Amino acid sequence: MFVWLWLGFSSVAAAADLPHRVPDTLAQRLQACTVCHGAEGRATPGGYFPRIAGKPLDYLYHQLLHFRDGRRNNAGMSYLLDHMGDAYLRDIAGHYAGLDLPYPPPLPPAAPPAVLKRGEQLVRQGDPARGLPACNDCHGARMTGVAPAVPGLLGLPRDYLIGQLGAWQTGLRKAFEPDCMARIARLMAPEDVSAVASWLAAQPVPVPAHPQA
Repeated sequence: MFVWLWLGFSSVAAAADLPHRVPDTLAQRLQACTVCHGAEGRATPGGYFPRIAGKPLDYLYHQLLHFRDGRRNNAGMSYLLDHMGDAYLRDIAGHYAGLDLPYPPPLPPAAPPAVLKRGEQLVRQGDPARGLPACNDCHGARMTGVAPAVPGLLGLPRDYLIGQLGAWQTGLRKAFEPDCMARIARLMAPEDVSAVASWLAAQPVPVPAHPQA
């Protein structure tokens, strides 16, 4: 019995001495992204952080560039990306763009019917009298985005959508010129922002959810 216990202890001790090897894969390197964006970039339907899985490759790549180079304002993202080169950022974008994962159902609407109706009107028709185009005009008829660089707007949290429209309005978020989203966002009243974000966040994501060509 003593010999058996000693041999068993020796085996455990020997195993403990072996180095722990972590697979050197892109998915493993991107574990830091899961803290905010969830496992495999899925995020969650509530909260501030967006889903990045399945977004168009060029859109993700340019957002990484914007964070690194100061056109988007987020200290955590800027810190993570500060020393990464363009080629590596494109690899990261390609990894997440290639993920084809189901979306969870949306949370119950956070606004009354009249506000949701106004939000749907702005998304689908815009407000021509004020020079506001429909969101459909750029983000696709199904609101799942347009390849290679226009993101979908469904499956995103309401708070995130409001925060991004506010960032466009105040100049905290910028893009390469012509910065059309900045111009459009500045035409939107606070109640427009709330209505659009509330309606979008309450919509189920169609299947498949791929960006249109």
